[in-house]
Amino acid sequence: MSDVTRLSVFKTYKLYVGGKFPRSESGRVYEVTDSKGNWLANAPRSSRKDARDAVAAARKAFGGWSGATAYNRGQVLYRVAEMLEGRKEQFVREVAEAEGLSRAKAAAVVDAAIDRWVWYAGWTDKIAQVVGGANPVAGPYFNLSSPEPTGVVAVLAPQDSSFLGLVSVLAPVIATGNTAVVVASAKAPLPALSLGEVLATSDVPGGVVNILSGATAELGAPLAAHQDVNAIDLAGADAELAKELEIAAADNLKRVRRPQPVDYAATPGTDRLTAFLETKTVWHPTGALGASGSSY
Repeated sequence: MSDVTRLSVFKTYKLYVGGKFPRSESGRVYEVTDSKGNWLANAPRSSRKDARDAVAAARKAFGGWSGATAYNRGQVLYRVAEMLEGRKEQFVREVAEAEGLSRAKAAAVVDAAIDRWVWYAGWTDKIAQVVGGANPVAGPYFNLSSPEPTGVVAVLAPQDSSFLGLVSVLAPVIATGNTAVVVASAKAPLPALSLGEVLATSDVPGGVVNILSGATAELGAPLAAHQDVNAIDLAGADAELAKELEIAAADNLKRVRRPQPVDYAATPGTDRLTAFLETKTVWHPTGALGASGSSY
């Protein structure tokens, strides 16, 4: 071996759309730096065309994913946790650099994000029992309510919680059978882009999750106005941008989850699971009533 200094191989970060890893169709990138301003990587700066492509991929995947059994979706989410466990060191480094955390604190954040996948994996086949059920009615009818996924959900990921916050807003969307178009934290997109690599090898069908990086406002606008997006989570939008996007979302009556203070380290409830569910109610006659008042 010659005594030559080896140059390390720099990682090329790409988008995750439709199960593939394209660069932005615009060819644009932007510099991502750590908390001290040191260069980390060039991330793709997604365009409106990328956003439309991601919506098309999410819509194509919706039928298969929403039609899968809740138990199967839980298995897939648990598999994501398994794969993250095996790549924990990479995510600890990326989260530490992105958020200016010590290695120990970053490891705790990554552990919490992995556990969050397990948490939502366990809810996939239970949430219907919590929010659905038989309703008492005045008549000889069964009246049954059951939750169904809303459809394609645009998710603006939190800006300051690049990984745990991201997982906390994404996992409940797909746990309930929706498909997602995620706009990663603009200032710290690398953990999100790396998550795409994990999802691609975690049995998550292509198109169920699509991850874009770039300017939140630039991508949020076309997603909020898109006629084939059924709902939008504005977690990563500031107050001014959230107001603009909520107005745009009203055009096709999208469900909108407004930004609000959240402690992503706290154990989540079911509110994000139910935020993007629709309730279907079915009536069915119980049968003719006999003379004694009993049905048969």
